Amino acid sequence: MITKINIGLSLLLLGALYFSNPTALNDSKKEYLSIKEQPQTPLQKSMARGKEVYTDFCIQCHMATGKGNDTTFPPLDGSDWLKKKRTESIHTVKYGQKGEILVNQKKYNGIMPPMGLSDEEIADVMNYVLNSWSNKTKKMVTTKEVALLKP
Repeated sequence: MITKINIGLSLLLLGALYFSNPTALNDSKKEYLSIKEQPQTPLQKSMARGKEVYTDFCIQCHMATGKGNDTTFPPLDGSDWLKKKRTESIHTVKYGQKGEILVNQKKYNGIMPPMGLSDEEIADVMNYVLNSWSNKTKKMVTTKEVALLKP
């Protein structure tokens, strides 16, 4: 049974602990803030924005896992087409895609309409896709790289 004495003793003990080491709370707060506020690289910032674009425009067909649906929509996760055809991949996001493509030795012949994204949104979503799931790339897609592509 909790009594007023037990509550009082608990509060007294907490107070004693705090005042015996008053910087402990501040140290914990500083450690939390230093972890939270670590600066992000330009790639990390782009990927964070790209994840939002992916969620709004891509997830319906290519799924949250990036695996596609194995019939109409090709996988993005582990896609050899993304790795080998970087420029074509960016072009597809910018202008859409129709016609047959070969992804991981499987033919896909669907239509991907252009999404109407800005060059920055395209760069961001490409950076997200190229560095998510099992995909990893060192070369960041830039807005300038996207802007140079013509229909």
